[in-house]
Amino acid sequence: MTQLSRRAFLQSALAAAAIPAVPRAMSRPPRMDYSGPWAAVPEILAAIERPQIPSREFNLRQYGASGEGEDASTAFARALAACREAGGGRILVPPGRYRSGPIHLPSNTELHLQEGAVLSFIPEPERYLPAVKTRWEGMELMGYSPLIYALGCENVALTGKGRIDGGADCDTWWPWKGKNGKCEYRESPTQKAARDALFEDAEKGLPVAERVYADGSYLRPPLVQFYQCRNVLIEGVTLENSPFWVMHPVLCENVTVRGVTARSHGPNSDGCDPESCRNVLIEDCLFDNGDDCIAIKSGRNADGRRLATPSENIVIRNCRMRDGHGGLVLGSEISGGVRNVFMENCVMSSPNLDRGLRIKTNAMRGGEIHDIYVRNLEIGQVKDVIVINFFYEEGDKGPFDPEVYNIFVDNLRCEKAQRAFHIRGFDRAPIRGLHISNSEIKSAGDLGVIEALKEFTAKGLLINGKEFRPA
Repeated sequence: MTQLSRRAFLQSALAAAAIPAVPRAMSRPPRMDYSGPWAAVPEILAAIERPQIPSREFNLRQYGASGEGEDASTAFARALAACREAGGGRILVPPGRYRSGPIHLPSNTELHLQEGAVLSFIPEPERYLPAVKTRWEGMELMGYSPLIYALGCENVALTGKGRIDGGADCDTWWPWKGKNGKCEYRESPTQKAARDALFEDAEKGLPVAERVYADGSYLRPPLVQFYQCRNVLIEGVTLENSPFWVMHPVLCENVTVRGVTARSHGPNSDGCDPESCRNVLIEDCLFDNGDDCIAIKSGRNADGRRLATPSENIVIRNCRMRDGHGGLVLGSEISGGVRNVFMENCVMSSPNLDRGLRIKTNAMRGGEIHDIYVRNLEIGQVKDVIVINFFYEEGDKGPFDPEVYNIFVDNLRCEKAQRAFHIRGFDRAPIRGLHISNSEIKSAGDLGVIEALKEFTAKGLLINGKEFRPA
């Protein structure tokens, strides 16, 4: 365990100059050196196939929508049926206001919202039936349909400069969480009983078709979920007020999320959660969320090990993170593992941002997490800068020790933090290899905790104006 004296550390923190909470720009020009491990980035980008959408267009107005705030569910159904019968194309949503139930995209289809178009989902749970195959907190089940959904498709896209409102608030969807920090508590049915039962079903290996948790189970659906799809694009749209996670690609290959604003402050409102996905690019996005901004996942406990599909080959660049539990997070549903993640040229800052970089797992989740590379990261204000925690939730109560190794951070600049580190591995299964270089935390109230970490290197790391050397 490495700790500074509390008094000495606080004295050096108080001596630090006053600093602004939000950085306006990168303090150094972005590095574009794709050599060494970073040589994998252009290879990943070259492997990501964009969806090929036929040039046909299906204007929603031609299928009965007026754009005056009416229920346009029938118009969407007609346009999608025509698009499917023709072999694919673009569903065009012109400027106006539209309300709808769930929208299921077939292969070779793009849902495009023009600037000025607002699509609001109707928060009536019965509309999101019958149950579909989905994944909820890392476990497969038959549950409420996601609001925008595709299953087993190729070439699917959600694009445009329009706005999509998931319709969730403290009167609809969010109360199902139970007590939470987002809404004033009142008596309401909650997800707890179904959540516990689903955990048991997954641990027993009950077939997915028999895990039916829709009507009466109170498990909230995500706003956008593409499941077992290839060649996925989410670009330009603003996504707000999600019942659950905002964007959730699952078991997908070739995913691009570009120029999206994910703004949702409800419970569990993660911004983008690629889960068991391969070849992913997330760039030029703004995340302002009630939970993690980006959380990379790969399944929970027995269900994650059953599918045994890691999230891998993920590039994150030029993104901004505001509110959230974490800026870049790996876990906690991480039993299938995560590898080959590259994050560069991002900015994080908010008084309501808890952690900059975070890995969360435990002895029930396990997971092999390795080859994580972060560089050119600006953090304005945050509570904890770097967190690697094996004691999340169940902690040391299971037989599946995590394996975390080869974590590299270069050119991180943090203006203000409550703690620099919260790093806790297991003595029997230590974290192997955290390497920080050319970085600075200008003002830290506390060094924090470093336990069960082997191969900790710090080259050119300044904390409170002093060079930090691992013990």
